[in-house]
Amino acid sequence: MYLIGFLLIGLIAGWVATTFMRGGGLGLGGNLVVGVIGAYVGGFLFRLIGFAAVGLIGHLITAIVGAIVLLYVVRVLKKA
Repeated sequence: MYLIGFLLIGLIAGWVATTFMRGGGLGLGGNLVVGVIGAYVGGFLFRLIGFAAVGLIGHLITAIVGAIVLLYVVRVLKKA
């Protein structure tokens, strides 16, 4: 059950982040990958500054922030 919730949060976070950063989604698979990797990135960044995600909304916000950071870094590296 935990895996399904994690994937669902990743999918939502990926969709929100790609919509925010590009104006369109990457498809189901792309959004899922961006969201799941973004959840790890967001968790790492939040732990660095001393924040802890609590509950569904906290985990979703963490994943969205991480996915936005991930997309930003990928965009910068593509231009370089």
